[in-house]
Amino acid sequence: MSSTATSSTTQAPSLRYAWYVVFVLMIAYVSSFIDRQILSLLVKPMKRDLQINDFEMSLLMGLSFAIFYTLLGIPIGRLADRYSRKRIIIISIALWSLMTALCGITKNYTQLFLARVGVGVGEAGLTPPAYSMITDYFPPEKLSLAMSIYSMGIYIGSGLALVIAGLAIKLASVQEMWALPIVGEIYPWQMVFFIIGLPGLLIAALVFTIREPLRRNRLAQSETVVQQNTLSLEQVLAYIRQNGQAFFGISFAMAFTSMSAYGTTGWYPSMLQRTYGWTEVQAGLAYGGVITLCCTLGILAGGILADRLKRKHGAIANLQVCMYAFVGLLITGWWYTLMPSGQSSILAITISCFLIASPLGAAGAAIQEMMPNQMRGLATAIYFFVLNIIALGLGPTAVAALTDFVFQDEKAVRYSLLTVTIVGNGLALLSMWAAFRAYPKSLERLQVFLNKGNA
Repeated sequence: MSSTATSSTTQAPSLRYAWYVVFVLMIAYVSSFIDRQILSLLVKPMKRDLQINDFEMSLLMGLSFAIFYTLLGIPIGRLADRYSRKRIIIISIALWSLMTALCGITKNYTQLFLARVGVGVGEAGLTPPAYSMITDYFPPEKLSLAMSIYSMGIYIGSGLALVIAGLAIKLASVQEMWALPIVGEIYPWQMVFFIIGLPGLLIAALVFTIREPLRRNRLAQSETVVQQNTLSLEQVLAYIRQNGQAFFGISFAMAFTSMSAYGTTGWYPSMLQRTYGWTEVQAGLAYGGVITLCCTLGILAGGILADRLKRKHGAIANLQVCMYAFVGLLITGWWYTLMPSGQSSILAITISCFLIASPLGAAGAAIQEMMPNQMRGLATAIYFFVLNIIALGLGPTAVAALTDFVFQDEKAVRYSLLTVTIVGNGLALLSMWAAFRAYPKSLERLQVFLNKGNA
């Protein structure tokens, strides 16, 4: 029997420790999304002080971050299949934390754009190795929930970003300008970047406490491959192409629904201010609280439901949960844009937040369960490349472009959000249906490959 077979049957790590690892990685994910989403509540002061429009602001929210976040995710995913995933994560956290703090000392739009690029470079190194580690720590029947708990970091981080920004703006605005040693004078909104960026270095230190797991469920076709603990890039890409309908169906489905989610997260606080006259602090505390509570409950519910459905339907249950969510979003996900008051809009968006979060852990588990171990890092990176180039690159910018160039009215941002939400979730449902039809065949191919490698 090959060494691959031995590693696949080695006793699994304790679930108690595995949950600890998920918790630590989730804290890192929370930090990344606080750094990523903080700009959505800083639109008004940044537009004023930098003298930019909605479209230019959207580039800071999305494109500046997305370019290198998506492109570097692929080579980093390749590294995660070959080297220490823990070390990659530690370096990444330290980098994005320092680059976030650097945003606080930039002097103009170009410098801030480049600093946001640096944040994206750092954050590219978290999820591909994290997904791979979590999959090695958990049995398949608990993987969807584990992925969901890790992915809670998206919504806890996004929600806390708005709450922290609201409170930090209130604190930082006590004086018109802040004078810092060496740095000199900065705007109050720049102080927010110091408040959220530097604590990330403590999280990098926390990751030192987790262990690199044994790689399980590996595919090997020769002893040379086993010793190198990797497969050639051509082999990985060929396997992904062979399973393209399922793999890219899931990827594009999550990309389109995330496009809607990023557009909403980026511009809903501005909608509350422009449509209903709310302040930044009111919008941040209310919407931040909704994201933290409702999205967290949604992603937990999706993971629990997927794991329960697996007992009867197997791994295809992950995609069933995704499709249920997309149908619900098509029916109710846009209500919040047309409510007569800010209070009723906040109430309506609780439904949208719950539903849009529910498929994320299940979709991530579906990708992991169709891939051999030695392909998971790169496959995860490609999955997130598709997701983020569309979601981050287009979500906030599509809303801003509709507002600036189609409706040509800042107060029409609600109709821009309505359009992006309906289009995004409609395309997501179509893509997931294509994946659903092909996924069982992909699972069969996986078993053929594993049996061939372990023969």
